[in-house]
Amino acid sequence: MDLKGKRLMVIGGAGLIGSHTVDQLLKEDVEKVLIYDNFTRGRKENLANSLKDPRCSVCDVGGDILQTDILNAAMKDHRIEGVFHLAALWLLQCHEYPRSAFDTNVAGTFNVMEACIANNIKRLVWSSSASVYGDAVTEPMEEDHPYNNKNFYGATKIAGEAMMRSFHHRYGLDYIGLRYMNVYGPRQDYHGAYIAVIMKMLDAIDRGEAPTIMGDGSEAFDFVAVEDCAKANVCGMASNVTDEFYNVGTGRRTSLKELAEKLLNLTGFNKEINYAPRSQATLVRNRIGSPSKASSQIGFTADLDLDEGLRRLIEWRNSHKGEVEARKKAAGIK
Repeated sequence: MDLKGKRLMVIGGAGLIGSHTVDQLLKEDVEKVLIYDNFTRGRKENLANSLKDPRCSVCDVGGDILQTDILNAAMKDHRIEGVFHLAALWLLQCHEYPRSAFDTNVAGTFNVMEACIANNIKRLVWSSSASVYGDAVTEPMEEDHPYNNKNFYGATKIAGEAMMRSFHHRYGLDYIGLRYMNVYGPRQDYHGAYIAVIMKMLDAIDRGEAPTIMGDGSEAFDFVAVEDCAKANVCGMASNVTDEFYNVGTGRRTSLKELAEKLLNLTGFNKEINYAPRSQATLVRNRIGSPSKASSQIGFTADLDLDEGLRRLIEWRNSHKGEVEARKKAAGIK
């Protein structure tokens, strides 16, 4: 879809990936970017720069995907043509509150798809997750990797993928789904299981302590910068393919030990890493995604290497100390 002159809605646009997607969209020649968010997890501070642009606004009648009348009215009244759906409960919250996870991630996603059909939305870009894969059977994981998920968050994303495909074949919904790997970057919170590990390591360094790794540090992941995830969303909206799912990652493996060593090096902090027994039995141990399909079909390739991405995150933390403390408080971290 050609983005020029388009009116777009970003559901969950105040969150980590959502707010960066808004930033990226405003670099395009779009007519309107409407942020639809209930601010349960998203933060208005994330939108401080974007809202200076007259093309960008927050939906003034609410922003909850469980409120179907408000959701439909927002799409209709603002003449929305393309939708990004990023709203979801995060992994550990889904583990603790599976009913709420079902309501938001499954029923809420159904509501979004239904509203898209009712309002003749031209294209939907939906945030799935690499959690659908679970632990890697093959590496790097291509998009036909089997569903090997064992947690409820991943289950809700598998359900969402199945519903997307069904809506496409029954109603002609034009969509793609993006399976983000382990996302990190400026505006990061403390709620995601793998997101939090970076912030917690930096918290320890700030306190003058060595970072702690749960396990032996050999667990490895594909850490992808949030700026690249935003770019993937825009590439997905601008592409012409439909009814497909894509990995959003770098294809590069980084162990938790290597991650901690990078953070120590970037902060100039000289301490030995601490190791502790691994406690989260439901979390995966290895997950690296192949970037080939996204590169060839929607034109997305991750640009930021891990060192540069972590450097940007550290700079953001250092210049937003008050915000970081507020995020820790919101997550119940002292």
